[in-house]
Amino acid sequence: MRELDVVVIGAGQAGLSAAYHLRRAGLEPDRDFVVLDDAPRPGGAWQFRWPSLTYGKVHGMHSLPGMELTGADDSRPSSEVIGEYFDAYERRFGLRVHRPVEVSAVREGKAGRLLVETSEGTYTPRALISATGTWDRPFWPRYPGQDTFRGRQLHTANYPGPEEFAGRRVVVVGGGASGTQHLMEIAGAAAATYWVTRRPPVFREGPFGEVQGRAAVAMVEERVRRGLPPQSVVSVTGLPLNEAVRRAREDGVLDRLPMFERITPDGVAWAGGRTVDADVILWATGFRAAVDHLAPLKLREPGGGIRVEDTRAVRDARVHLVGYGPSASTIGANRAGRAAVRSIMRLLNSTGDAGGADNVVSDDDWVDGVPA
Repeated sequence: MRELDVVVIGAGQAGLSAAYHLRRAGLEPDRDFVVLDDAPRPGGAWQFRWPSLTYGKVHGMHSLPGMELTGADDSRPSSEVIGEYFDAYERRFGLRVHRPVEVSAVREGKAGRLLVETSEGTYTPRALISATGTWDRPFWPRYPGQDTFRGRQLHTANYPGPEEFAGRRVVVVGGGASGTQHLMEIAGAAAATYWVTRRPPVFREGPFGEVQGRAAVAMVEERVRRGLPPQSVVSVTGLPLNEAVRRAREDGVLDRLPMFERITPDGVAWAGGRTVDADVILWATGFRAAVDHLAPLKLREPGGGIRVEDTRAVRDARVHLVGYGPSASTIGANRAGRAAVRSIMRLLNSTGDAGGADNVVSDDDWVDGVPA
């Protein structure tokens, strides 16, 4: 067992932000804290994005604290651009991310410490930052007849790009941003596409500024405060109606059908008798928070979610969730990393293990992004 102050689980946007602020607070990687990541290389969930999602198609990628992402080629895959950026970030700040490391469980330890069980051994920190995101938990709905379908079923998590759908009849399920992006790509190659959603999609026209963004985040945050499973920020903002979406609507690509009743061996069927033959069903049905490793701590509320105030789990002040609920956006993840570290430094100070909450130094204490 290794004793240290903080374990950070996950090296995506939220985890790297937290690690950056831990360093700014005077904690040293591998001595005072450790960052564990189950991915094979830097890049967080971005490294698994499909090749046709170029950097120019990414909406609102916010730079990590202390190092801007500049000069990126919009035509390159986002997985490459952001993967290289995260890699450079880890090296610049000496974050020493351990990978690939799987965290199987977080349990109560002795003397106020937690037990973090991993594939490289057990850590016993005084505080935990869980930045595991959602990519590892794709949501697959279940419908009658699903196991009888003779075609191919895919999820956004393993979407390969439009080329593999050439000449195929494709049903895309899901009314979020991924569903519309998949449809607009696939339509040019597929023999036919059908868009199916549980609710009519809501398209957002006009500007979306700071006021609208704050209101959307507040709606997601309210669910988390009530102990309900978090929704994505996009679910309350609607789909942006840009020029590409307008063209797709005019061309009939985004003509939405209500949710089917069952899946047949050859396609899908509705209650009224309508059927559609399909070769592929693509489930663009989103993801759920990857927090199963926290189950032994019994943090969930009766509503099914983990109640969080700021970033702190209400049922255990040692545990912080970043990139969860309202902090799931890239800018939200940055802010959550800072907030979690401020709270943790206060906790460590109260137990005599840190020099005080004021250890979170200002930007003036850093030169060219590293401690002066």
